[in-house]
Amino acid sequence: MKNLAIFASGAGTNAENIIRYFQGNSEVNIAVVITNKANAGVIKRAENLGISTIFVPNEAWETGDKVLEILQNVKADFIVLSGFLLKVPQTLLQHYPNRIINIHPALLPKFGGKGMYGDRVHQAVVEAHEKQSGITIHYIDGNYDEGTTLFQATCEVTPEDTPEDVAKKVHALEYKHFPAVIEQALKKL
Repeated sequence: MKNLAIFASGAGTNAENIIRYFQGNSEVNIAVVITNKANAGVIKRAENLGISTIFVPNEAWETGDKVLEILQNVKADFIVLSGFLLKVPQTLLQHYPNRIINIHPALLPKFGGKGMYGDRVHQAVVEAHEKQSGITIHYIDGNYDEGTTLFQATCEVTPEDTPEDVAKKVHALEYKHFPAVIEQALKKL
C-alpha cells in the first residue's frame, strides 16, 4: 500500500478528482490533504470524501519541518501538488526525491515560473496567440515549474478562445490524465 499526500491551496477540484480515482484502490491510500489556506475549498471537498485535512500556515512552509513531521506521521510515500501555490521547501525535496509530482496548466517550459498559475497562465497563452496549450505533469526540483517531465497532453487554442475557454480545455486534460499518471509513477516506487 502506497500512502499519498496531496498539497493544495485552492478549490480542490483536481484533488477531489484524484481522491475519487483512488477510492477503492487497494494499493493506494490518500493519507492526508495538506493546505496552506485556512479557508481553501479543498478542505470541504476532501472531508466530504472522508480524507483528513491539515492546515499549515505559510510561515511553517519556509523550513518545512512541520510538514515533514505530518508526512512522517501518516507514513507518506509520495506527494502530489494539486493547485499548490507555495514553493516546496528543500527539506521535503531531500526527503522525497523524485516522489513529488506537480501538474502545470501549460506546456512547459512555456508559461512557467514564479507567479504563473491558473488564469494567469491561460491569459498569457491567449495573449501570445498560441495555437495550442495543455498540461505538463512533472517531478519537481528546487525551481518553479522545472524538473523531469513525465507527461504532456495538448489541446487546440483557436483565435476566438478566451482565457476561460482555454481553462476549460486544460481542466478537461487535467481531470482525464493526472490521476492515471500519478498511478503510473507510484508503480515505479
